[in-house]
Amino acid sequence: MTLLSVCFVPSAARAMSPPPALRSLRASLHSLVLGFPATSAVEVLDLSSGYRVGYNAGASMPAASTIKVPVMVEVFRQLELGRFDLARRITLLGSDKDYGSGDLCDEPAGGTYSVSDLLARMIDVSDNTATNMLIRLVGRSSINATMLNLGLEHTRLTTDVRTDSYAVRQALRTSPDDMVRLLSLMAKRQLVDDWSSNEMISILEEDQINTLLPAALPDDVPIAHKTGSFFDTLNDVGIVYADDAPYVIAVMTTHLPSLSLGRTFIRSLSRLTFDQEARLATWRSTVGISTFAGSAPSSNSPDIRYWQDPNAANTGTGGG
Repeated sequence: MTLLSVCFVPSAARAMSPPPALRSLRASLHSLVLGFPATSAVEVLDLSSGYRVGYNAGASMPAASTIKVPVMVEVFRQLELGRFDLARRITLLGSDKDYGSGDLCDEPAGGTYSVSDLLARMIDVSDNTATNMLIRLVGRSSINATMLNLGLEHTRLTTDVRTDSYAVRQALRTSPDDMVRLLSLMAKRQLVDDWSSNEMISILEEDQINTLLPAALPDDVPIAHKTGSFFDTLNDVGIVYADDAPYVIAVMTTHLPSLSLGRTFIRSLSRLTFDQEARLATWRSTVGISTFAGSAPSSNSPDIRYWQDPNAANTGTGGG
């Protein structure tokens, strides 16, 4: 069953009817998804007002590489607990290798790589082998338990990343609602702790695959995001740091007749959301709702990729 929804969270404005910009976003989203010849699920959260617009937001969807965000969260959770540090070196096993994305799979087994290097590879170039090494480090059951404890009802890994099997579509699952919840906690610096949230945002901002949500945005708008794809699936989830209208967006598509169609759909949703969020910001200023105080990390903030083992450069562990 398809569900289109609008909800409002802050008690200060519960008596207000949804503003025109939100109604316009809802109508435009509705028009796009009804004309889309594939399965889609979407959620947008305005970080300043708490308004959400969703379509099938709670649907369980193939996560593809967006599952790497929960993996990263669990790595930082265990870092905070002191179980290892960013310089900890992990040995590449033959069983870690997956050839679907990234080039770490081409390296010989037995080499060692720092946690910080693997995090960068996993997110910024979507390296599946690096992902499997980190899943092995923290434990798949721990990732699943943490996501459940955070209230994510549909985010699960039943195996590591194995893209040579069609079963990966069922093995890695999530929903737009889950991803928006996770990223909104991160944006509010409430995911693990302030430092961890900040570092995770910094890593997501370095994503080098920018053909979906970012492609429709002005070049000067920062976005911390993660894509995911299979042969018939395209996803992108992220925090968009528009000047006075920051928001979280998750768009997931599957059973696509072509990836080109999916790219066009996600870009269209990205642009209309950006435009309507700008209108929503104007409305917020008239009713006295302040802009979300969080911002993208400063370019001068520490970057975990420079906190590696000082010998990393001599052991083939350059970042992806």
